[in-house]
Amino acid sequence: MRRKSCISFLLLLCAYIATGQKVVNLNNGKFKIVQFTDIHYKASNPASKESIALIKEVLSNEKPDLVALTGDIVTMSPCLEGWDDILNAIEELKIPWAAVFGNHDDEHDKTRSEIMEYIAKRKYALSSKGPEDIKGVGNYIVEVSDGKAIKFLLYFMDSNAYSHFEGVHGYGWFGHDQVSWYRKQSAEYAKKSGRPIPALAFFHIPLNEYADMTLARKKMVGMKNEPECPPAMNSGMFLAMRECGDVMATFVGHDHDNDYIGKYNGLFLAYGRFSGSKTTYTHMLHGARVIELTAGEEGFKTWIYLKGNQIVNTVNSADFSADK
Repeated sequence: MRRKSCISFLLLLCAYIATGQKVVNLNNGKFKIVQFTDIHYKASNPASKESIALIKEVLSNEKPDLVALTGDIVTMSPCLEGWDDILNAIEELKIPWAAVFGNHDDEHDKTRSEIMEYIAKRKYALSSKGPEDIKGVGNYIVEVSDGKAIKFLLYFMDSNAYSHFEGVHGYGWFGHDQVSWYRKQSAEYAKKSGRPIPALAFFHIPLNEYADMTLARKKMVGMKNEPECPPAMNSGMFLAMRECGDVMATFVGHDHDNDYIGKYNGLFLAYGRFSGSKTTYTHMLHGARVIELTAGEEGFKTWIYLKGNQIVNTVNSADFSADK
Protein backbone atom coordinates (compact mmCIF):
# COMPACT_ATOMS: atom_id res chain seq x y z
CA MET A 1 0.00 0.00 0.00
CA ARG A 2 2.86 2.32 0.91
CA ARG A 3 4.64 1.52 -2.38
CA LYS A 4 1.44 2.35 -4.31
CA SER A 5 1.16 5.70 -2.51
CA CYS A 6 4.79 6.50 -3.34
CA ILE A 7 4.21 5.69 -7.02
CA SER A 8 1.13 7.95 -7.09
CA PHE A 9 3.11 10.76 -5.49
CA LEU A 10 5.92 10.39 -8.02
CA LEU A 11 3.45 10.45 -10.89
CA LEU A 12 1.95 13.68 -9.58
CA LEU A 13 5.42 15.15 -9.05
CA CYS A 14 6.40 14.30 -12.62
CA ALA A 15 3.17 15.82 -13.90
CA TYR A 16 3.88 19.03 -12.00
CA ILE A 17 7.44 19.25 -13.32
CA ALA A 18 6.23 18.61 -16.89
CA THR A 19 3.40 21.13 -16.90
CA GLY A 20 4.48 23.74 -14.36
CA GLN A 21 0.96 23.65 -12.91
CA LYS A 22 -0.26 22.81 -9.44
CA VAL A 23 -1.83 19.36 -9.03
CA VAL A 24 -4.50 18.24 -6.56
CA ASN A 25 -6.05 14.80 -6.10
CA LEU A 26 -9.55 13.48 -6.39
CA ASN A 27 -11.03 12.26 -3.11
CA ASN A 28 -12.64 8.84 -3.68
CA GLY A 29 -13.45 9.86 -7.22
CA LYS A 30 -14.91 13.23 -6.25
CA PHE A 31 -13.60 16.76 -5.91
CA LYS A 32 -15.40 19.44 -3.90
CA ILE A 33 -14.73 23.16 -4.17
CA VAL A 34 -16.03 25.90 -1.86
CA GLN A 35 -16.11 29.36 -3.43
CA PHE A 36 -15.90 32.40 -1.15
CA THR A 37 -16.27 35.77 -2.82
CA ASP A 38 -16.41 39.49 -1.98
CA ILE A 39 -15.48 39.11 1.67
CA HIS A 40 -14.39 42.78 1.83
CA TYR A 41 -12.43 41.96 4.95
CA LYS A 42 -11.38 44.88 7.15
CA ALA A 43 -9.23 43.79 10.07
CA SER A 44 -10.20 46.76 12.24
CA ASN A 45 -13.94 46.37 11.64
CA PRO A 46 -15.64 44.00 14.15
CA ALA A 47 -18.14 42.97 11.45
CA SER A 48 -15.35 41.11 9.64
CA LYS A 49 -15.30 38.55 12.44
CA GLU A 50 -18.60 37.29 11.01
CA SER A 51 -16.83 36.40 7.76
CA ILE A 52 -14.15 34.42 9.59
CA ALA A 53 -16.86 32.58 11.51
CA LEU A 54 -18.66 31.80 8.23
CA ILE A 55 -15.48 30.46 6.62
CA LYS A 56 -14.86 28.12 9.53
CA GLU A 57 -18.50 26.96 9.60
CA VAL A 58 -18.69 26.22 5.88
CA LEU A 59 -15.35 24.41 5.76
CA SER A 60 -16.09 22.35 8.86
CA ASN A 61 -19.42 21.18 7.45
CA GLU A 62 -18.62 20.83 3.73
CA LYS A 63 -15.02 19.53 4.08
CA PRO A 64 -13.93 20.64 0.58
CA ASP A 65 -10.82 19.58 -1.29
CA LEU A 66 -10.16 23.15 -2.43
CA VAL A 67 -11.19 26.70 -1.55
CA ALA A 68 -11.56 29.22 -4.39
CA LEU A 69 -11.37 32.90 -3.43
CA THR A 70 -12.79 34.99 -6.27
CA GLY A 71 -11.79 38.55 -5.54
CA ASP A 72 -12.44 41.59 -3.36
CA ILE A 73 -11.17 39.59 -0.42
CA VAL A 74 -9.36 42.24 1.67
CA THR A 75 -10.35 45.87 1.19
CA MET A 76 -8.55 47.81 3.90
CA SER A 77 -4.99 48.46 5.00
CA PRO A 78 -2.93 46.70 6.21
CA CYS A 79 -4.12 44.23 3.58
CA LEU A 80 -1.51 41.51 4.22
CA GLU A 81 -2.71 41.26 7.81
CA GLY A 82 -6.23 40.76 6.49
CA TRP A 83 -5.08 38.05 4.09
CA ASP A 84 -3.35 36.29 6.98
CA ASP A 85 -6.57 36.29 9.01
CA ILE A 86 -8.57 34.74 6.16
CA LEU A 87 -5.96 32.23 5.04
CA ASN A 88 -5.26 31.13 8.62
CA ALA A 89 -8.94 30.21 8.95
CA ILE A 90 -8.63 28.03 5.84
CA GLU A 91 -5.22 26.54 6.49
CA GLU A 92 -5.93 25.51 10.07
CA LEU A 93 -8.08 22.82 8.45
CA LYS A 94 -5.23 21.94 6.04
CA ILE A 95 -7.26 22.76 2.94
CA PRO A 96 -5.54 23.88 -0.29
CA TRP A 97 -6.76 27.18 -1.70
CA ALA A 98 -6.47 29.30 -4.83
CA ALA A 99 -7.22 33.01 -5.20
CA VAL A 100 -7.84 35.59 -7.90
CA PHE A 101 -8.18 39.33 -7.43
CA GLY A 102 -11.13 41.65 -7.78
CA ASN A 103 -11.25 45.35 -8.59
CA HIS A 104 -10.78 46.43 -4.95
CA ASP A 105 -7.98 44.15 -3.70
CA ASP A 106 -5.11 46.43 -4.76
CA GLU A 107 -6.68 49.79 -3.89
CA HIS A 108 -4.90 50.03 -0.56
CA ASP A 109 -1.32 49.56 0.61
CA LYS A 110 -0.12 46.76 -1.70
CA THR A 111 -0.13 46.06 -5.43
CA ARG A 112 -1.52 42.91 -7.01
CA SER A 113 2.01 41.58 -7.51
CA GLU A 114 3.01 42.29 -3.91
CA ILE A 115 -0.09 40.56 -2.56
CA MET A 116 0.37 37.52 -4.79
CA GLU A 117 4.06 37.20 -3.94
CA TYR A 118 3.15 37.23 -0.26
CA ILE A 119 0.21 34.81 -0.25
CA ALA A 120 1.69 32.36 -2.77
CA LYS A 121 4.42 31.44 -0.27
CA ARG A 122 1.93 29.93 2.16
CA LYS A 123 1.90 26.18 2.76
CA TYR A 124 -1.47 25.38 1.19
CA ALA A 125 -1.34 27.97 -1.61
CA LEU A 126 -2.02 26.91 -5.19
CA SER A 127 -1.98 30.50 -6.45
CA SER A 128 0.76 31.93 -8.62
CA LYS A 129 1.41 35.17 -10.49
CA GLY A 130 1.24 33.37 -13.81
CA PRO A 131 2.94 34.45 -17.04
CA GLU A 132 4.71 37.81 -16.80
CA ASP A 133 4.05 38.64 -20.45
CA ILE A 134 0.24 38.75 -20.33
CA LYS A 135 -2.21 41.11 -18.69
CA GLY A 136 -3.09 40.60 -15.05
CA VAL A 137 -1.64 38.95 -11.98
CA GLY A 138 -2.89 35.46 -11.19
CA ASN A 139 -3.52 33.63 -14.48
CA TYR A 140 -2.83 29.98 -13.71
CA ILE A 141 -4.24 26.45 -13.84
CA VAL A 142 -4.86 23.82 -11.18
CA GLU A 143 -4.99 20.22 -12.41
CA VAL A 144 -7.27 17.71 -10.70
CA SER A 145 -5.80 14.20 -11.02
CA ASP A 146 -6.67 10.65 -10.06
CA GLY A 147 -2.96 9.94 -9.62
CA LYS A 148 -2.60 8.67 -13.17
CA ALA A 149 -4.26 11.21 -15.43
CA ILE A 150 -5.71 14.70 -15.34
CA LYS A 151 -9.47 14.48 -14.93
CA PHE A 152 -10.38 18.15 -14.61
CA LEU A 153 -8.80 21.58 -15.11
CA LEU A 154 -9.48 24.64 -12.99
CA TYR A 155 -8.65 27.93 -14.70
CA PHE A 156 -8.00 30.90 -12.39
CA MET A 157 -7.77 34.23 -14.23
CA ASP A 158 -7.40 37.91 -13.40
CA SER A 159 -10.43 39.76 -14.78
CA ASN A 160 -8.59 43.02 -13.99
CA ALA A 161 -10.14 46.11 -12.44
CA TYR A 162 -11.17 49.22 -14.41
CA SER A 163 -11.06 50.57 -17.93
CA HIS A 164 -7.90 52.48 -18.81
CA PHE A 165 -9.22 53.79 -22.11
CA GLU A 166 -9.88 57.52 -22.25
CA GLY A 167 -13.59 58.14 -22.50
CA VAL A 168 -14.48 54.52 -21.64
CA HIS A 169 -15.80 54.15 -18.14
CA GLY A 170 -16.54 51.01 -16.18
CA TYR A 171 -14.85 47.78 -15.25
CA GLY A 172 -11.87 46.07 -16.81
CA TRP A 173 -11.84 43.10 -19.17
CA PHE A 174 -9.66 40.19 -20.16
CA GLY A 175 -6.84 41.25 -22.45
CA HIS A 176 -6.53 39.60 -25.84
CA ASP A 177 -3.25 38.14 -24.59
CA GLN A 178 -5.14 36.46 -21.75
CA VAL A 179 -7.68 35.03 -24.20
CA SER A 180 -4.81 33.77 -26.36
CA TRP A 181 -3.10 32.27 -23.31
CA TYR A 182 -6.30 30.42 -22.37
CA ARG A 183 -6.74 29.14 -25.95
CA LYS A 184 -3.15 27.90 -26.06
CA GLN A 185 -3.37 26.14 -22.69
CA SER A 186 -6.68 24.50 -23.58
CA ALA A 187 -5.38 23.30 -26.95
CA GLU A 188 -2.20 21.85 -25.44
CA TYR A 189 -4.11 19.90 -22.80
CA ALA A 190 -6.57 18.63 -25.41
CA LYS A 191 -3.75 17.51 -27.68
CA LYS A 192 -2.02 15.56 -24.91
CA SER A 193 -5.21 13.87 -23.71
CA GLY A 194 -6.82 13.38 -27.11
CA ARG A 195 -9.88 15.45 -26.17
CA PRO A 196 -10.79 18.64 -24.30
CA ILE A 197 -10.41 18.10 -20.55
CA PRO A 198 -13.56 19.15 -18.61
CA ALA A 199 -12.84 22.43 -16.87
CA LEU A 200 -14.21 25.18 -14.65
CA ALA A 201 -13.10 28.82 -14.66
CA PHE A 202 -12.90 31.20 -11.69
CA PHE A 203 -12.54 34.99 -11.88
CA HIS A 204 -14.13 38.09 -10.35
CA ILE A 205 -15.96 40.28 -12.87
CA PRO A 206 -18.82 38.57 -14.77
CA LEU A 207 -18.56 38.25 -18.53
CA ASN A 208 -20.85 40.41 -20.67
CA GLU A 209 -22.80 37.25 -21.47
CA TYR A 210 -24.17 37.14 -17.91
CA ALA A 211 -26.24 40.22 -18.70
CA ASP A 212 -27.08 38.83 -22.13
CA MET A 213 -28.41 35.67 -20.50
CA THR A 214 -30.80 37.54 -18.22
CA LEU A 215 -31.96 39.77 -21.07
CA ALA A 216 -32.72 36.61 -23.04
CA ARG A 217 -34.81 35.46 -20.06
CA LYS A 218 -33.06 32.11 -19.82
CA LYS A 219 -33.81 29.79 -16.94
CA MET A 220 -31.78 30.64 -13.83
CA VAL A 221 -31.62 29.11 -10.38
CA GLY A 222 -30.89 31.52 -7.56
CA MET A 223 -31.32 35.24 -7.01
CA LYS A 224 -30.80 38.25 -9.25
CA ASN A 225 -31.28 41.29 -7.07
CA GLU A 226 -29.13 43.80 -8.93
CA PRO A 227 -28.08 44.52 -12.52
CA GLU A 228 -24.96 42.71 -13.67
CA CYS A 229 -21.80 44.85 -13.78
CA PRO A 230 -19.74 43.30 -16.60
CA PRO A 231 -16.69 44.83 -18.31
CA ALA A 232 -16.92 47.97 -20.42
CA MET A 233 -15.58 45.93 -23.36
CA ASN A 234 -16.14 42.38 -24.56
CA SER A 235 -12.81 40.83 -25.53
CA GLY A 236 -14.16 37.40 -26.45
CA MET A 237 -13.40 35.08 -23.54
CA PHE A 238 -16.87 33.49 -23.73
CA LEU A 239 -16.44 32.69 -27.42
CA ALA A 240 -12.97 31.28 -26.76
CA MET A 241 -14.33 28.96 -24.09
CA ARG A 242 -17.12 27.72 -26.32
CA GLU A 243 -14.76 27.12 -29.23
CA CYS A 244 -12.20 25.30 -27.09
CA GLY A 245 -14.98 23.15 -25.64
CA ASP A 246 -13.44 22.42 -22.24
CA VAL A 247 -14.92 24.97 -19.81
CA MET A 248 -18.27 23.79 -18.49
CA ALA A 249 -18.98 26.76 -16.22
CA THR A 250 -17.60 30.08 -15.01
CA PHE A 251 -17.86 31.20 -11.38
CA VAL A 252 -17.58 34.88 -10.48
CA GLY A 253 -18.40 37.40 -7.74
CA HIS A 254 -18.47 41.21 -7.95
CA ASP A 255 -22.25 41.71 -7.76
CA HIS A 256 -23.06 41.09 -4.10
CA ASP A 257 -26.80 40.64 -4.49
CA ASN A 258 -26.68 38.00 -7.23
CA ASP A 259 -26.07 34.29 -6.68
CA TYR A 260 -27.75 32.68 -9.69
CA ILE A 261 -26.62 30.05 -12.15
CA GLY A 262 -27.93 29.67 -15.68
CA LYS A 263 -26.93 28.20 -19.01
CA TYR A 264 -26.35 30.42 -22.02
CA ASN A 265 -25.36 29.20 -25.47
CA GLY A 266 -23.97 25.98 -24.04
CA LEU A 267 -21.99 27.41 -21.11
CA PHE A 268 -23.06 27.63 -17.47
CA LEU A 269 -22.64 31.11 -16.01
CA ALA A 270 -22.71 31.24 -12.21
CA TYR A 271 -22.20 33.65 -9.36
CA GLY A 272 -20.79 32.67 -6.03
CA ARG A 273 -22.63 33.69 -2.89
CA PHE A 274 -21.60 36.90 -1.14
CA SER A 275 -19.34 35.80 1.73
CA GLY A 276 -18.72 39.12 3.44
CA SER A 277 -20.50 41.09 6.14
CA LYS A 278 -21.67 44.63 6.82
CA THR A 279 -18.31 46.07 5.79
CA THR A 280 -19.84 46.67 2.35
CA TYR A 281 -23.23 46.66 0.65
CA THR A 282 -25.39 43.54 0.75
CA HIS A 283 -29.03 42.59 1.15
CA MET A 284 -28.53 38.82 1.42
CA LEU A 285 -27.54 36.40 4.15
CA HIS A 286 -23.89 35.57 3.57
CA GLY A 287 -22.72 32.14 2.50
CA ALA A 288 -20.71 30.31 -0.15
CA ARG A 289 -21.13 28.35 -3.35
CA VAL A 290 -20.16 24.69 -3.34
CA ILE A 291 -19.23 22.80 -6.52
CA GLU A 292 -18.71 19.04 -6.75
CA LEU A 293 -17.02 17.19 -9.61
CA THR A 294 -17.17 13.41 -10.07
CA ALA A 295 -14.71 11.48 -12.21
CA GLY A 296 -16.39 9.62 -15.06
CA GLU A 297 -19.54 11.74 -14.88
CA GLU A 298 -20.45 14.62 -17.15
CA GLY A 299 -20.93 18.06 -15.69
CA PHE A 300 -20.99 19.02 -12.05
CA LYS A 301 -23.27 19.55 -9.09
CA THR A 302 -23.52 22.84 -7.22
CA TRP A 303 -25.45 24.41 -4.36
CA ILE A 304 -25.47 27.45 -2.08
CA TYR A 305 -24.49 27.09 1.57
CA LEU A 306 -26.00 29.74 3.83
CA LYS A 307 -24.94 30.60 7.36
CA GLY A 308 -26.52 28.15 9.80
CA ASN A 309 -25.96 25.09 7.59
CA GLN A 310 -28.77 25.88 5.16
CA ILE A 311 -28.45 24.28 1.71
CA VAL A 312 -30.43 25.91 -1.12
CA ASN A 313 -30.57 26.03 -4.92
CA THR A 314 -29.00 22.65 -5.68
CA VAL A 315 -28.33 22.19 -9.40
CA ASN A 316 -27.14 19.11 -11.23
CA SER A 317 -25.79 20.39 -14.54
CA ALA A 318 -26.56 17.13 -16.33
CA ASP A 319 -30.27 17.54 -15.51
CA PHE A 320 -30.45 21.27 -16.18
CA SER A 321 -32.61 22.56 -18.98
CA ALA A 322 -32.06 26.13 -20.13
CA ASP A 323 -35.32 26.24 -22.05
CA LYS A 324 -37.69 28.98 -20.89
